[in-house]
Amino acid sequence: MTPDSRAVRAYLTDLQERIVAGLEAVDGNAFVRDEWSRPADGAALGGGGIGRIIEEGRVFERGGVNFSHVTGARLPPSATAARPELAGRGFEAMGVSLVIHPRNPYCPTVHMNVRFLVARRAGEADVWWFGGGMDLTPYYGFEKDAARFHGACKAALDPFGAAYYPRFKKWCDEYFHLKHRGEPRGVGGVFFDDFSEGGFATSFALTRAVGDAFLPAYAEIIERRRDMPWGERERDWQCYRRGRYVEFNLVLDRGTHFGLQSGGRTESILMSLPPLVKWRYNWQPEAGSAEARLMTDFLTAREWV
Repeated sequence: MTPDSRAVRAYLTDLQERIVAGLEAVDGNAFVRDEWSRPADGAALGGGGIGRIIEEGRVFERGGVNFSHVTGARLPPSATAARPELAGRGFEAMGVSLVIHPRNPYCPTVHMNVRFLVARRAGEADVWWFGGGMDLTPYYGFEKDAARFHGACKAALDPFGAAYYPRFKKWCDEYFHLKHRGEPRGVGGVFFDDFSEGGFATSFALTRAVGDAFLPAYAEIIERRRDMPWGERERDWQCYRRGRYVEFNLVLDRGTHFGLQSGGRTESILMSLPPLVKWRYNWQPEAGSAEARLMTDFLTAREWV
């Protein structure tokens, strides 16, 4: 089956609207709409997108749910590192990417992304694939929340085969790992890339299942934690752990690298960064504390379901 880019775009724009509506219902404040476009100019990136951004909301300190649909004359190095045979091809890429940073330290940060890419060269067949996933980054660990999130991931993937959830969970654990720190970014979820198994219809359906599973799971976790009391100790720990999030996104994340290397819109690419963050030199939480338990009991690539 020939890939249907229009169907993918229609799904992605609808997904963005549904997620934004759901998150607005949780927060009580509206996400600002920021639409942008850029005409293609030679080798430069062309296309555009729609950013939906919230800052200083009632629940979400910062969040973005972005849609982009761009074209380029040449795939950037981040897209061809694992597939060098595609170097020099033009491309069309579209996706929805979101990062939400709640204010309450007991509410976890979350990331979700679903995307589609076609690599083209005159006289040769198009090469296409899907990618995406979602992962949870708590500052205080709750088994119930991690199990709910992973349960949603498993339920989304199981109809396509029992092997997908464990495979994509392992991929997520390995990908969202700070190699320079030797520690996971969070409690994981699922992650996949370069995915075209079963043909376009099947791989598109799997990608939709992952995208559709996000909102109910995350909204339930936020409603459970949003009113928990917190103070300076919890806020300090949250800001410190946010530093790990920044390190991963700037140093290791392929999506960040793809956007910057392809000349993408910087504001949209870096909306994933938290508004407040701290670093300390060689600091460790107090032994036996709730903060230490996050490190010892949760950031360990556990099996949650």
